[in-house]
Amino acid sequence: MKNIDIFERNCRNRDIVKKLLSIFAFGVPFSDDKTTLKNDKRVTPILCQGLNKPQRTKALGERSKAVWRQEFMVFLGNVGVLGAGMAVALPSVTLDQLTDVNESFHLTVEEATSINTMACPLGGLLVGYLLDRVGRKNTILVTHITGVLGWALLASCTMYSDRTTILIQMLLARFLSGVMIGLCLSPVGVYSAEIGLPRIRGRLILGTSIGIAAGILFMYILGYFIRNNWQLIAIISTVFQIISTLCVLPMPETPSWLMQKGQFEKARKSLKYFRGLNMNDIAYCEEFENEFNQIKRSSEISRNTAQTESLLQAVCAPEVYKPLLIMIGFFGIQQCSGIVVVVVFAVQIATAAGVSTDPFLCAVMVGVARIITTFFMSSLFERWGRRPAGMFSASGMTVCMLLLALSGWYPKAFARVSALPAICIVMHIVFSTMGLLTLPFFMISEVFPQRFRGTASGLAVSLGLLASFAVVKLYPSMVIVMGTAYVFAFYGFISLVGVPYIYFLIPETRGRTLLEIEEYFRTGRMVSLDQVLEQNLERGECKELFIKT
Repeated sequence: MKNIDIFERNCRNRDIVKKLLSIFAFGVPFSDDKTTLKNDKRVTPILCQGLNKPQRTKALGERSKAVWRQEFMVFLGNVGVLGAGMAVALPSVTLDQLTDVNESFHLTVEEATSINTMACPLGGLLVGYLLDRVGRKNTILVTHITGVLGWALLASCTMYSDRTTILIQMLLARFLSGVMIGLCLSPVGVYSAEIGLPRIRGRLILGTSIGIAAGILFMYILGYFIRNNWQLIAIISTVFQIISTLCVLPMPETPSWLMQKGQFEKARKSLKYFRGLNMNDIAYCEEFENEFNQIKRSSEISRNTAQTESLLQAVCAPEVYKPLLIMIGFFGIQQCSGIVVVVVFAVQIATAAGVSTDPFLCAVMVGVARIITTFFMSSLFERWGRRPAGMFSASGMTVCMLLLALSGWYPKAFARVSALPAICIVMHIVFSTMGLLTLPFFMISEVFPQRFRGTASGLAVSLGLLASFAVVKLYPSMVIVMGTAYVFAFYGFISLVGVPYIYFLIPETRGRTLLEIEEYFRTGRMVSLDQVLEQNLERGECKELFIKT
């Protein structure tokens, strides 16, 4: 058995090895479909802890205990993401009070909205460095601590009587909140991609989008009930962010990052936890050992490559620069389609669009629509695929924005449908959440190779947030120069551009392992995992592998 194991580890004649292992371990020949019939149900024999017991054809990481552990840890990481969503929506519920000249302390519109969006790209740049240097868990922890500092400074700034001091502290608080927004958009997604198998990876990664949507909704609800006390809103947000920071402490680090840093025993315990095994159990489980050795080989290759490869060489590799350019363009279309503007200025846009109902209530409806839609996105992405969902989303957003523009150009013709502006705003959020809003953040955790995943995802997010800052900053000026209707038409045109962009450039990653996606960008062909392994064997390489199911 030892010789056979060595034989298989050297990646030679795998079919013969599998047949011999099957005969020695189970007393039956190897079958290509890896299943046998028992009581009319297909089961797979697995050698685990020395027991020859038939098990159902479910990968170790997809069994209920393992899935529950993965989902719970991702949930803990995403609790603090709500704080970022609250920071995104804060200007919408506090802008009127902060810019009211009748208040003892008031700001200009630019002072109240620009400082946090200006700091977001900085957070995106920092996250790439932190993910690779201090780890996925610690990056999440740093993100939440930054949020605590930002909210605490905002809640306590009215302790002073001097306007200059209050303004400086408020700007610093909003700056830290902006850094937190930039930091939070990719770490939990990368964490999710590295602990989950392909079949459940989608719903794990989507947790960040749900967290952002829930935070925005929570802030809209606070604004609806607390309309003239932004300090109280800041205090509530501070308490929540402290609680979310404590939630990060029990989270284990991902096996891939630990392995890449040479911490093999910690990586083994982490992988055991996420595969539903006892972390201190020393019993032998073949499926676990195979995956552990595959991650180990991949990490060694990645670590050796990182030591000899400069940043310029890494960026010039097709599996790096191709997805990087595609995702930068995808983020640019996302931000210029008006998604963030609708979220940040939900109350003001509802008023400008002629919504007759309470604009704060309309904002709450927007938040509810977004979070409900986000909950269904995992099954939608897995059922439709990434590309069809994205194209459908961009098409729906185009229609909503054009209808808003038409209602502005021809108010008399649309006067009979007084609810149309509110319906269009809510449906715009629904359609955007179905693809164009969530898909770029979803895919940055899938498309980059392990050795460059942290840096590349941080760079893509940073440039996307830079576009977001420009769009939010320019929106008030665009309304003055172009008029609200033409601004809506512009956003609709950009959404329309997104349809062919997604069709021709965005790859379909549904059901694909991270290795298959990396190979696609390297060769330009989407091939199966077995073909990828054969190509790697021909090149003499053993690369990152996640079990294909």
